[in-house]
Formats: sequence, structure tokens, C-alpha cells
Amino acid sequence: MPASSNFQQAIREAQSSSLVGPNVVNKALPYVGGGMVLTALGVLSGLSLISSNPSLFQPLSLVAFIAELVLFFMATSAANNANNAKALPLLTAFSLLTGFTLSGIVFIAQLTVGPGAIGTAAFATGITFVIASFAGRRMSDSVGQALSGAVGLGLIGLVIAMVFQLIGGFFAPQMFGGGFELLIAGFGTVLFVAMSFVDFYTMPRRYNDEQYLAGALGMYLTYINLFVFILRLIIALQGGGRRD
Repeated sequence: MPASSNFQQAIREAQSSSLVGPNVVNKALPYVGGGMVLTALGVLSGLSLISSNPSLFQPLSLVAFIAELVLFFMATSAANNANNAKALPLLTAFSLLTGFTLSGIVFIAQLTVGPGAIGTAAFATGITFVIASFAGRRMSDSVGQALSGAVGLGLIGLVIAMVFQLIGGFFAPQMFGGGFELLIAGFGTVLFVAMSFVDFYTMPRRYNDEQYLAGALGMYLTYINLFVFILRLIIALQGGGRRD
């Protein structure tokens, strides 16, 4: 998961309370919003392909996922070096491909729990952003560093659990669905809510003002993951979409 290495590096580099980029958050936010819009367009294109030619979607989504990973590392390198002219088109393509690959879970949610679940997940993600943008900027160093450490450990645990679920699902799908999926979805939702607060604390302590695209990428990944885990939680709470 790209968010894992990205956030762990943020934890390591945010040990000092001194601000290195006092304006980086404000400069990054428009690009976070733009990335979300591009992701929504990518989701719509994926849903359109699923409806018109579902057999083509699976191979294309695999290609898109591989390209997404390549673009992530290229964009991260360029953004961390404040090469914003190079990073911006890479992040644009990355956001579109992210939306395309996410259209699979959005389609599943649409079929199993209805389109209202998608709106609920998007609304909850937006509310979290509003609250985090207010509280995260005002977080004390003691709280910010403690929460950063806790979230970092939680993220490691989440990745391990998801790998365990992926491997176990091949051998005992009944055991690793249902309650196990509910546990992972719930934990992931709580984790990325906490991470949304931490982002506003760590960003100005990690990035200078010219590294705003690097900060925007990290925050974008937080809210994309939050949306996905809320959607997974809604599906799990509805029993995976089973209708009695």
C-alpha cells in the first residue's frame, strides 16, 4: 500500500515541533481537492466500462494498478524534490488511475448496499476533513507526536492484517470474510480518521512551502483510503450485501 511507506516516512521526519513550511498546508489543499475531482472522474469512467464491457475491465484495472504504482513512486520523488512542474502531470495521471481502480469497489457497493452508501462514505470523508483541518492545525506537540506514533503502529498492524486476510481468503474464504472483514474495515476507518488529524500536524513540520505537492499527495492518500474503508465498513455492516 503506497500510503504505508509514505506515512511511515512522515512519522520519522516529524520529530521536531519547529515549522519548516508554515504555508504548505494552504498551498497543498487546492491540489488535494483537484485530485479528488480527478479521482471521481476516474471512478465514473471505470463504472462506464463495467457497464458497457465488463470483461475488459478486469485486465485494464490490473494494468491501471501497475501503472498507478509506478506513477506513485515517480510523483513522490519529483514532489519531494520540489520539482512541481514534473510532479503535477504525474499526480494528475495517478489520481485518474486511482479512480479507475476504485471503481470496482464502488460498483460492488452500488450493487450490494445501494448508491446511498457511496454518498454516505463521501459525506463522512468530507466531514472528517472539515473537523481535522480545524483540530489538526491546533494540535499540541505532545498530542501530535503521540498520535503520530500510535497511528504509525496501527498502520503496520493494518497492513499485516490485510495481507493475512488476502492469503487466508484463498484457503478459508468463509473464515476471513464476515466478522474478520468487519474488524479490518472498522479498524481501518478509525485509523485513517486519526491519520487525517495527524496530516495537518505533520505536514508543516515535514515539508517546506515549495514541497506542497508532496504534502498534497500524502493527504490525498489519507482521504482516499478513508473513503474506501468507510465504504468497506458499510458493506460489512450490511452483511456483505446479503438481502434477507
